[in-house]
Amino acid sequence: MREQKMNKKKWLNLASMYAIIYTVITLLNSVLYLCSGIYEDPSGNWHELDRAIILLIGFAAFTMCTSLPVKPRLLRYVVAYVPSQLLAFGYVWFSGLREELAKSAYRDIWINFTGLFIILCVVNTVVSLRRGKKNKVV
Repeated sequence: MREQKMNKKKWLNLASMYAIIYTVITLLNSVLYLCSGIYEDPSGNWHELDRAIILLIGFAAFTMCTSLPVKPRLLRYVVAYVPSQLLAFGYVWFSGLREELAKSAYRDIWINFTGLFIILCVVNTVVSLRRGKKNKVV
């Protein structure tokens, strides 16, 4: 019973984190568009769905890398990053079948995906190190 509550809480936390990150990224994108003088998203609703799917790929990869039994931590991150980045590239390629891709589509997805992945890995590492220090002190 207790394990079931932990799983439910874990999934609720993951869903909450996903929603928060998606919201922050969407707001940042909107602000950048507005600052550039673009008042409507030129890609429309597909762009929002694409963002959600790419974020889901990255979020699943990050969640996977935090639970892989691979040491050292950097190797664990690389093992999760490489296939997930390839999956993101594959998604971009498939979305090109739906509509023409921007010339910088692959570069943009690489920069955005890698940037967010690195930020999440740094945060995870810092949190893990702090937890480790707390456990040693207690």
